[in-house]
Order: sequence, then C-alpha cells, then structure tokens
Amino acid sequence: SFRGWVIMASCLCGSAPCLLCGCCPSSNNSTVTRLVFSFFLLLGTMVSVIMILPGMETQLRKIPGFCQGGTTIPGIENQVNCDVIVGYKSVYRMCFAMTCFFFLFCAIMIGVRSSKDPRAAVQNGFWFFKFLILIGITVGAFFIPDGTFHNVWFYFGVVGSFMFILIQLILLIDFAHSWNKVWVENAENSDNKCWFAGLLSFTVLHYALAITAVVLFYIYYTTPDDCTEHKVFISLNLIFCVIISIVSILPKIQEMQPHSGLLQASIISLYTMYVTWSAMTNNPNRKCNPSLLSLVANVSSTQTPGDSSPGVVQWWDAQGIVGLVIFLFCTLYASIRSSSNTQVNRLMQTEEGKGSSGEAVVGEDGIRRAMDDEEDSVTYSYSFFHFHLCLASLYIMMTLTNWYQPDTSTQSMQSSMPAVWVKMASSWLGLGLFLWTLIAPAIFPDRDFN
Repeated sequence: SFRGWVIMASCLCGSAPCLLCGCCPSSNNSTVTRLVFSFFLLLGTMVSVIMILPGMETQLRKIPGFCQGGTTIPGIENQVNCDVIVGYKSVYRMCFAMTCFFFLFCAIMIGVRSSKDPRAAVQNGFWFFKFLILIGITVGAFFIPDGTFHNVWFYFGVVGSFMFILIQLILLIDFAHSWNKVWVENAENSDNKCWFAGLLSFTVLHYALAITAVVLFYIYYTTPDDCTEHKVFISLNLIFCVIISIVSILPKIQEMQPHSGLLQASIISLYTMYVTWSAMTNNPNRKCNPSLLSLVANVSSTQTPGDSSPGVVQWWDAQGIVGLVIFLFCTLYASIRSSSNTQVNRLMQTEEGKGSSGEAVVGEDGIRRAMDDEEDSVTYSYSFFHFHLCLASLYIMMTLTNWYQPDTSTQSMQSSMPAVWVKMASSWLGLGLFLWTLIAPAIFPDRDFN
C-alpha cells in the first residue's frame, strides 16, 4: 500500500532509525544506530566468508560466460577476473571498503556532543544512502590494481588488528565486571546462594579450560630441542595470569573494589590463552606449529619450513573460527552495552548506562520511531564507535586470511613471525590494562573509579 511505501521511505531515508523499532518496543536511538552499523559490518563479514569458501572459484568458473579462463558461451567474451573476486584478494578488497566506509564516518562524526548537532541526523538515519555508499566503495575497491596493494594493506591489517584485540579485551573486562556485579547483587538481595554457586562454577570452568590449554600447548606446540619462543610465550602468559588472579583477591583490592574477583581474572586468563594459541598457529616453523588436522589424526608434523608447500593455504582452522565467534560476541556487546564501569567507559569513550527511560515514539503519521535519548548529550562517542568498527574490519580481514602474509613473488600466502609478535604483544598489553583496572583505585585513592 501507499502507506507502507511511505513508512519504508521514512525508515530508509529519514533521520529517525525506525528499522528495528518493531522488534525493540522500547529502543533508543543510540542502541538502534549501533546495531544497524554493526549489521553493516556483519553483512560485509558474511560476504567475505562466502568469497573465501573453498571451491568457490571452481564453482564460479563453471558459470558460462562469467570468469576469464572458465566456461565460455559462443559470441560472449568472459570479462570477470575470478582470481580477484574470490580468495584472499576479495577479502582484502571487501575489508578495505568497510574500513574506508567506517573511517569516513569516524572523521565526519568528530566532536558530535548531542542529537541536536545536524551530523547526528546523518548518524541516526539515511540508511539507504549509507548502504549505497558502502556498495559504491566496495565496487571501487575491486578495481584497485594488484601491484603492492595486498602487501601494504597487510601491514595496515596487522596494526589495526593489534588495536582491535585490545578493544576486545577491554570489552571482555567490562563484560566480566558487569557479570560479576549483577550476580553478586542478585545473591545479596535475594539470599539465594545459587548465584554464588553459578559464579564459582563458571570461574572453575574458565580456569580449568585455561590450565588444559597450557598443558596442550606444552605437549603439541613445543619440542625438547626447538620452539624456544613458544616455551617463553606459554610460560610468561601463565605467570602473568597467576599474577592477575592473585592481585584480584588481595585485601586492599577487595576493599577498593568489592566486585573485583576471580571471575574476571579467569575470563581474561582464558582469553589470553586463546591469543597465545592464535599467535603460535602463525609460526612459519611447521615443527612448532602442527595443524589441527594432524593433531586430531595423531600425525606427527616434522617437516621444516622449506619443505612446506607455499601455495597450499588452510583458510579455515580452529583458531580462526574461535576468533570469529569472539568477534561476533564483542561486536554485539559493544552495540548494546550499558556499563557503569567508569574506567572502561573512559577507555571506550562512552557514558554511564542510563537504561531505557520510555517507550518508542509513534509520530502523528503513525510511524514507529526510536526514542531520542541523546538530546542533552550523546551516550557514546560516535567517532570512536566508527573507529572501533574500522579496526574490526581490519581484524576480520586478518582472521579470515589466518594472518597469512601475501607473497607477491609467488602469488601465495605465507605465515609470518610479525603476526606472532603482534598477537603476543597485544596479549601482554591487554594483561597490563586489566592489572591497571585492578590496582588504579588503590594507587590513586583520591580519584573516583567507582
């Protein structure tokens, strides 16, 4: 009907984000906008995953008249270079487009303080035009000549992913603090000991998984006469995890932060072990980096780096899948989070959660719109949120390509030690940030860290 088209046009082209209001009966501008932008990121991620699926290029070449060098139709010249639209090259270009898209909005939204700023209308609406912009940048990215593009963009991906891993850790710290606080308050208010039992169970589970990971690392990712770096990485991170666990339950820390505890330390310890594992899987020395398939099949991988086939690339492995799962969780959490943790809010450039203060607005035209909760001040930094999604795009690029470095001379992908050191450095810096959130209130008692 005409009314339906009017509503759709208002949602896609107007300044009010009503796309999700039907599903979110008491939604806020700030939440709906972040969810839609996150959907753009997830949509680009899905396209990248499809493009890198094994056998995709072979299937495309079967389409008559499509791929250069593929099945032909008499009188029609195959125009599409399928080497570019599938494989790691397509992932690099797709993520390049998403990075440019979010960086554009990051620059535009610098300094927005409230929804009264005209740029806030651009942030919270005009989704159809934003989608067109993203498509336009994506199409343009696929016309970038090969040259040194992939090699240069690899280093952009390494730096951006390093920063995003830190943001992931900050979000996990915030999630752990919020989880612990809510369950402790529920236990104290209801006198129901099941909440404490739940906290204890999850804490023990996280530590059990972390300890199991350490044992498996020593067994499968080290050898008696080699893999010195791995031995150092595992041992250092094990020591650091023990340190943050002890510090989190010190009387002085508990006095300053009553909701601090082992649950947070256990989550960070488990995540640190994941990053350690992820780093070791990028070691080009196959003697220290057996594939998961060989571990499951109990096959010993003893070939040296020079014996491996440089053209054979394993896109899908366990650490990459786990990385995607953590990425999806952190992206969703960043979109809906409403935290009261002051330190984390300062790091993430957000305000203390105010919650939902009413129902969605229904205008005179009958169109359901999200409630504007940012008339006085924004609840999150628009610019930093887009910067976060910009880094997330680079992280997705590196995760989907297993952090392999393009080799322009052989047109193949290789594991590289820089990726190993970047991941390890991010784990150490992340542990340092978590330690700081614990000890800062004790070191500076006059400051407000509540």
